[in-house]
Amino acid sequence: MANPVPVIDDISLESLYADPYPSFQRLQRDAPVAFVRAAGINLVTRFDDIVQIERDFETFASSNPVSLMNRVMGHSLMRKDGEDHRLERKAIEPSFRPGVVRNHWAPRFRVIADDLIDQFDDHGATDLFGSFAAPMASLSLMEMLGLRDVSWQELAIWSQSLMDAVGNYGQDPEVIRRGQVASDGIDAAIEVVLPKLEASPDPSIISSMLQAEDKHSIAQIRANVKVIIGGGLNEPRDTILTTAYGLLSNPDQRACVMEDANLWSAAFEEAVRWISPIGMYPRRVTRDVVLGGMQLREGDQLGICVGAANRDESHFDRPDLFDILRPKQSHLGFGAGPHYCAGTWVARQMVGAIALPALFGRLKDLRLDEAAEVKLGGWVFRGPLSLPVRWSI
Repeated sequence: MANPVPVIDDISLESLYADPYPSFQRLQRDAPVAFVRAAGINLVTRFDDIVQIERDFETFASSNPVSLMNRVMGHSLMRKDGEDHRLERKAIEPSFRPGVVRNHWAPRFRVIADDLIDQFDDHGATDLFGSFAAPMASLSLMEMLGLRDVSWQELAIWSQSLMDAVGNYGQDPEVIRRGQVASDGIDAAIEVVLPKLEASPDPSIISSMLQAEDKHSIAQIRANVKVIIGGGLNEPRDTILTTAYGLLSNPDQRACVMEDANLWSAAFEEAVRWISPIGMYPRRVTRDVVLGGMQLREGDQLGICVGAANRDESHFDRPDLFDILRPKQSHLGFGAGPHYCAGTWVARQMVGAIALPALFGRLKDLRLDEAAEVKLGGWVFRGPLSLPVRWSI
């Protein structure tokens, strides 16, 4: 017999932001599906339950009229299922094909990485968040989208504002306002580049949407660009920082990577598992169903906590440890099923094959700055907020 979903009153949004993993471990052990009152949503935390959800979009739908993402960004492909999702995903795929990434985008990513390091390599110290990870992700995404006359700082602010608004389960009015400002700014930036990309198509994402066989409306283009600016900037930024933090905190593993370049990909994947940059996303229950022994009802709202699933002790040995040498196994850092992240190949190239090898290869004796604090935050989206480092000149 299925159990009713328990209501949890003693988990706060503040505790989840500061460090969600103790709460996740408790939920996995005692209440794998639980209504956390502070978040106003049923959180799902076990690996196997999330895989079940992602394999059954008819029961656990991405489409959701009350989704925060819909309110902030518009009705994007992330909140569509079936044929509607397939057609919009197909429209952006030309820009993400492995050959296009390898031959067109990767050379640009290398130039961006080297130019950024050139700006601080003689300083001996920096915070990698602002000097490298954020501009690397932002400048690379601007190239891929086809945006012009936008600074990397402006795009980064837009991205963070959108992600804060999408994760605004506390309904903070200032967060709502910043999200709207970002949305309006992105709409204006899209309008600037549309005429040129319509007249002269290129490999950019906006161009791919304009040339799609299934003609996109301006509302579709706007919504999908906003989704890409959100996850497509924060995710590689945070993965650069998380991987660097993991390696700098574990000198033996850093030595292994420096001796064997093939291990960069393992370091990247382990970072995405260890601190999943997109830690939670929503789903909607379309019919009464039992999940993890808990009775769900039609209309229930779910928060899919992949940040918890990627530390599920039933799937990963010593999951709280960063370990690039752990046996290779699948994780949920890029989601699963039809909504598996379209930018996975791009992130693996930009972060694991280009940005991190350049950073560690050029900065001699790179190490954490013991005089400064590494800060992390978030649970819907999580990553380092600062990563102060030093190196020998």
